[in-house]
Amino acid sequence: MWDKIALILLIIGGVNWGLVGIFEFDLVAWLFGGAASFISRAIYILVAISAVWCMTFLFRREALTEPATQHR
Repeated sequence: MWDKIALILLIIGGVNWGLVGIFEFDLVAWLFGGAASFISRAIYILVAISAVWCMTFLFRREALTEPATQHR
């Protein structure tokens, strides 16, 4: 479950960075009242924590050896 939450947050962060890079538009900041607002900063922090969590996928033996259908 934590893996899926982390991946969802990482996708949100990736899409947001894509929007910033292509259109200079920060969706998170726009939705929550600016980049310095508490909610925006909390989302940025959660995305960063998710990225660190997802880095562990590279080092998990079971993620490399077991088929994805066995994870539930």
